[in-house]
Amino acid sequence: MQRRPQRVLAASAAALTALTLAACASSDRDSGSGEGGGEEAQSGGTLVFGAAGDPAMFDPAFGSDGETFRVARQIHEGLLTNELGGTEPVPQLAEDYEVSEDGLEYTFALREGVKFHDGTDFNAEAVCFNFDRWYNFEGLAQSPSASYYYQAVFGGFASTPDTPSIYESCEATDENTAVIRLTQVTSKFPAALSLPAFSIQSPTALQEYDADNLSGSEDALSYSEYALEHPTGTGPFKFESWDRGNGEVTIVRNEDYWGDPALLDEIIFRTISDQNTRRQELQAGSIDGYDFVAPADYQTLEDEGLQVLVRDPFNILYLGFNGGNVPGTSANPALKDLRVRQAIAHAIDRETIVNSLLPEGAEAATQFMPPTVDGWADDVTTYEYDPDRARQLLQEAGAEGTTLRFFYPTEVSRPYLPDPAALFQVINQNLIDAGFTVEPTALPWNPDYLNAVQAGQADIHLLGWTGDYNDAYNFIGTFFAEASNGQASAEFGAFSNPEIFAALAQADAEPDASARTEQYQEANRLIMDYLPGVPISHSPPALVVAENVQGLEPSPLTAEVFSTVSLSD
Repeated sequence: MQRRPQRVLAASAAALTALTLAACASSDRDSGSGEGGGEEAQSGGTLVFGAAGDPAMFDPAFGSDGETFRVARQIHEGLLTNELGGTEPVPQLAEDYEVSEDGLEYTFALREGVKFHDGTDFNAEAVCFNFDRWYNFEGLAQSPSASYYYQAVFGGFASTPDTPSIYESCEATDENTAVIRLTQVTSKFPAALSLPAFSIQSPTALQEYDADNLSGSEDALSYSEYALEHPTGTGPFKFESWDRGNGEVTIVRNEDYWGDPALLDEIIFRTISDQNTRRQELQAGSIDGYDFVAPADYQTLEDEGLQVLVRDPFNILYLGFNGGNVPGTSANPALKDLRVRQAIAHAIDRETIVNSLLPEGAEAATQFMPPTVDGWADDVTTYEYDPDRARQLLQEAGAEGTTLRFFYPTEVSRPYLPDPAALFQVINQNLIDAGFTVEPTALPWNPDYLNAVQAGQADIHLLGWTGDYNDAYNFIGTFFAEASNGQASAEFGAFSNPEIFAALAQADAEPDASARTEQYQEANRLIMDYLPGVPISHSPPALVVAENVQGLEPSPLTAEVFSTVSLSD
């Protein structure tokens, strides 16, 4: 599973003008490299990119992982996208939009002359077909593992009255105007429309290839012919093939693209799960780039003439606590005492972690979202590294020597967590020095570690989040908002804090941007006083490409587009 400057929810003419100008700016060609070189971009050629894992499929409505979205972003487009190299939503298939005074009706003016890859027209009817498709999902399509992002943004479906949806309707008032109506104001809309999950896909292809026909189980979904073989969007690249045996996805230039055509003839995304192997393949010239570069490799790669493209940090690494009431689990009773949670926070040496384990540009976190997101508060309660204070708090709580089951992942490198084992070693020693007893458990990331954390088996655990779009709720609402069971996310022990729940719900429903920012700031203060976990750091992950790769703009959201990329001689 994406927040910087200001959010794009304004209804004024000035805001709409800014959106349009941003769209124009983001379509301008960068003729240089990812770092702004000056050579003229060349057309043609094949780029081979080393992916860390396989995509799940190619229907973004059912996607939630980075490798699925990496390919989907090249094939599909939405009403909005994110500015090139940034986090602000800007127009894509919509040229602009207007918002009603009550914040419940959005009128999108659509681009004209756009066609899907199957030659059918993109228009307002197609937009409404897609919105109604999501709202009317049935069966397995309603499971969180299938339609995670729809449910995170819109809530329930047409057939789930007990779980209401904020989506009311979509109306095509003419060929190039779509009016979307909501049942309540939310800060998530329309910024969330920049997510690949809300791409507009060909109604003809969706129907012809039975896109909603999922089978299997919630834990092991089987996807439709559409999702596996016939994804049909409007993007600068078209789907060509997926060789699952060899782990290769091939996409080719869309010669009929409505905007600036892609410079490359084709892109091959080749799955190479091991980070060291990806580096070796690049050094040998077998691939042209890869993602999630180990910080320790930066200098070596640059010395060899390769381009390390560092993203701006737009993520959060945290230590989660299980001190709540996850059904069927045994939460550590010591963690219910705020003083014990405060002791853990004071025990962690964030500055050492940032300076010794994370790449240059990382910073210690004071709350569960980056400081560039509206709603970040500069006056939250902070917990400086102070082992003596940690021991004192444990003594006051009568919890000296408390045993903590500390889980950490293996076989993974994440944008916010490049070396889990090394981070565990530092925090483990910090906790021991502060008077805790630690029982470590290392598990493979997927599915063992993620399942164990969600099941509440750990007392404390390492996890993180890269923002999907520039909105406070996408960070702290994801973690700490009230779910249908009256608790927060299982990642944080399913705690129940009505004051935090109410603050987040109030902020999400506030139509005034400045008032909403203040309310999210207050929510951050409440969260850091309650301390359901410890925010550790914001880290800038990096990609690396060969010397002849030009025009790849690193995205803080890890949402790179490849249409601007070219290969020099």
